[in-house]
Amino acid sequence: MKKLFSLYILSFACLFLSAQQIEKSVYGTFLLENATIETVANGQQKGNVLIQDGIIKGVGGSISNVPSDAVRIDCAGLTIYPGFIDGGTRLGLSEVGSVSLTQDYREMGDFTPHMKALTAVNPNSVSIPVTRVNGVTTVLAVPAGGKFAGQAALIDLHGYTPDQMFAGFETAVLYFPSTGKRGRWDRRSEEDIKKDAEKSMKQLNDIWKGAKQYTKITNADAYNPQFEALKPIAEGKQKLLVQVNKKDDILQAIAWCVKNEISPIFTGVAEGWRVADSLVKYNIPVITGPVLRNPSRDSDKYDASYTNAGKMLAKGVKVAIKTDETENVRNLPFHAGFAATYGMGKEEALRAITLTPAEIFGLGDKYGSIEEGKVANLFISDGDPFEMKTTILHLFIRGWKVPMESRHTLLHDEFLEREPGIRQ
Repeated sequence: MKKLFSLYILSFACLFLSAQQIEKSVYGTFLLENATIETVANGQQKGNVLIQDGIIKGVGGSISNVPSDAVRIDCAGLTIYPGFIDGGTRLGLSEVGSVSLTQDYREMGDFTPHMKALTAVNPNSVSIPVTRVNGVTTVLAVPAGGKFAGQAALIDLHGYTPDQMFAGFETAVLYFPSTGKRGRWDRRSEEDIKKDAEKSMKQLNDIWKGAKQYTKITNADAYNPQFEALKPIAEGKQKLLVQVNKKDDILQAIAWCVKNEISPIFTGVAEGWRVADSLVKYNIPVITGPVLRNPSRDSDKYDASYTNAGKMLAKGVKVAIKTDETENVRNLPFHAGFAATYGMGKEEALRAITLTPAEIFGLGDKYGSIEEGKVANLFISDGDPFEMKTTILHLFIRGWKVPMESRHTLLHDEFLEREPGIRQ
């Protein structure tokens, strides 16, 4: 039995290793020529893009001072897009859902705002290459559990260490208390639901009262890691990521943030279309998703989730899109594609996974569009990336030309032309 178990583990390890990246990324100077360029910020253009020192050094029909050692890539008939940004995932924080030892997105306790998701990111996650070859170059890794679950971190999907991957945005996550049933399985009475909601709000208010008081303490001996993590938010120097979905909860979360002078980013927001006017009134940006999900209420139309982003945008809400996924973050362009089809429009849906999330995270000057001076996160495709038939041919992250390899492509190559078996 022990020999059989050892053989099984060895076979699994060999399969895992055979599915890892073989080709190395290349850093250098690249001139992408004769392309159609979806800049996002300045419309569609024809011409070239120069990448040097990890930065976009030039965009347009004629670029001067191109280094002689630049690698030239002919993009005739192809389109260059900025890398996609997913505003909410567990990518890098969880590997195998059924194996708890590979899940690092949840800490014990109800109040852990000081726990940093960045420190738990696994740069060697098999899901990262699978995700980036579909054009997703940057994601927000979000922890879960309790009210204040920890610090979400924006990461680029290339690097040997979490610090190398860090993209410059990090903030605490609040899972706002829900005032309704938690699902079909919830058998609590209306009275019990009300009591639980009041208890949760009291706990939240007590936590925030402590956080506000902590900002006034100057005694170093009174250091508290939890309140220290919330201090920039309590002082109005940092935004708070607030996970909230239902209409009544969204309205209560708005009132709570206004009362406590908090600058929030709302995420989830499944019923945002019902309260879009309030979101606009208080200038609250939204990262909604997943788009590809069932309606939050049985009484809603089948397409309620598909139309949510478009309806909020039409009212004037600043809307980005997320997948809320781990293994399937690669489907981000298809979430955006559904939003585009169901009212958002293609141009705005593209913006919702590029420049809009970059602006929400305060990084609009570095990410989200193809402009001179921005980080060279982009890809080259033979068609519309919202279409499944489209092939992405080249990928760049921070100026690195990343191979179009993943566990999927390597397994495909391995088993496409199998040697005939030999029967003993």
